[in-house]
Order: sequence, then structure tokens, then C-alpha cells
Amino acid sequence: MVRIGIPRALLYYQYYPMWKTFFECLGAEVIVSDTTSKTVLTNGIRCVVAETCLPTKIFCGHVQDIADKVDFVFVPSIRSLEPNVYNCSKFLGLPDLVRNTVPGCPTVIDMEIDVNKGPKRVRGEIHSVGLHLTRDTAAIDRAWQQAQAADRDYHSILQRGLTPDEAIVHWEGGEAPSGAPRADADLRVAVVGHPYNIYDGYINHNLLQRIERMGVQVLTAEQTPGAALDAGTARLVGKPYWTYEDELVGAAGHYLYGGADGVICVVSFGCGPDSLMVDVVRRAAKQMGQVPLSVITLDEHTGEAGLLTRLEAFVDMLRRRRNRWTASRP
Repeated sequence: MVRIGIPRALLYYQYYPMWKTFFECLGAEVIVSDTTSKTVLTNGIRCVVAETCLPTKIFCGHVQDIADKVDFVFVPSIRSLEPNVYNCSKFLGLPDLVRNTVPGCPTVIDMEIDVNKGPKRVRGEIHSVGLHLTRDTAAIDRAWQQAQAADRDYHSILQRGLTPDEAIVHWEGGEAPSGAPRADADLRVAVVGHPYNIYDGYINHNLLQRIERMGVQVLTAEQTPGAALDAGTARLVGKPYWTYEDELVGAAGHYLYGGADGVICVVSFGCGPDSLMVDVVRRAAKQMGQVPLSVITLDEHTGEAGLLTRLEAFVDMLRRRRNRWTASRP
């Protein structure tokens, strides 16, 4: 049986059930790299130049983690998912970067997804991936249909308030938390950003769990309806310019206008699109002046103690602010 590796990084958090279903329907065994660790990060840092953003370094480390366990590694190039809206360059060149930097890299299965080139081109790219496993194009089409259904199921589970790891466990038939709000939570804080920054507990020092342990209900883009994210993006920038902009600008645009006591933006140091998007969010928060905003920038040197201090200070400020507002009410 052909073994196909999927790195537990970057777009894994959005699309793993889709990819797993597609490859397994075509008879492959899917192997996922382990969770991010010091070894994974160190290996990734050694692969690329220092100026490379943290998520890309981690991705390369994950590829190296499974290099000797698989026959192929799946590394798609996601260029555009909406007309005239384009992705960060790290996603466009990721397959070539992996091929040329990761020691002992297995054969890379890649595809370029660009809706601007039309549905026929997109279907051809999907077939190019499936042809590594079968020559039956009808079987590839059936596998893609099942993969899309799995993707819809997965994202409906995410909207219950589960993390991607919890949602994947539930999707695969295991037990997972209900996702119901904590009964003891007295604050609601939106944590917005790309899933690979928010849900990788190693690089962000278990940020979500730390916030929850402070008695806070965490809100994320994944549990927010797509229409609300689109409205949030339109509110702040009019139209999206970047693929996955709704994960940061859309979610912030939604929660800055209500539903949260505070907003935390989590971004990567050295990411061009993130720096542009967070500037838009900062301006909107300053202009409104109603919902406090904190921006946390991650890199390989981010310290646990400093991060915890910032989180505690932000949550404490939100509580004091709420208490003052409550006391001032007649």
C-alpha cells in the first residue's frame, strides 16, 4: 500500500479530513507527522534561511519528521480560492521549497489550486494528484466528491466550538468535548489568526488553554459562521485581498463590533500579509475604542513567561474594565 505523508502544519488544520478521505478512497495509507516539538522546530530552522517565517520553518520540520516513513509527501500550492484574491508567497512556492531544502525529502505530490484559471484547470490538478494512485479518472472524481463531503462535515463540527484536534477526533468517530461554553466563564475573548498559529500548542505555549484556565470563554473564527466573517472583512477592508483573510480580518471585524469583551490577534513575525492585516485591525480597534485589542507576535524566540504575563495582564484589564462599566450603570 502506498504511504502518503501529511505534515501537521500550515493548512493541515483546515483540510486534513478532506485530504485523508481523498487519498484513502484511492487506496493509500495516510500518515501524519507528530505534534510540533523542539526537534521538529530545530530541524525546520536548519532547513531554511533565518528570514523565513516561523510557520514555514515548522512545516519543513514536519516534512523531515515523516520523510523516512512515507513514499510521498503531499504539499499543495494554494494560489487562490476566490477570484482575484491571492495567497501568501509561502503557499505558492511551498512544494519547491520543500523539495530543495528538506534533507532526505520523499517524492512530493503537489498541485496548484487557482480558481482564476477556471474549474477545468482545478479539476485537472486534482486528477494529477489522483493519478499517482490510479488511472481510473471516474474513481478520482468519486474520491473528490467524498473528500468534499468530509470537509463539510468537519467544518460543521468545528462550528460547535471544538478545536481542530478535537474536531478531527470527533470526525473519526471518537469522543470529543461538547464545545459548550464554560459555566464559570465570566469573559468572552476572541482569539483570531491563522489556525497554524492558534492551534499549534508548542509554538504558542498552549495559548488557548491558558486563556481558558483564567475563566475565559475563547471564541475563534472556526466557530463563527462564514457569512459573519465575510461581513467582518467587508466592514474593515471592503473586499478581501488575501486568501484566508477572513481568519484574521474577518473574525476581528466581527468581534470588534460585538460578541466579545476583548480580541487577541495572533500573528507570525516576518509574515508580510499578517503585518498588513493586523495594521488594519489595529486601526479599526483604535477608531472604535469599544473592544480592547492585543496583538501577539510569535517567532522561535517567543518566551513562555513573557507570553503568560501579557495574557494575564490583558484578562485582568478586561475584568477591571467590565467591573467599572457595571458599577457605573444606574
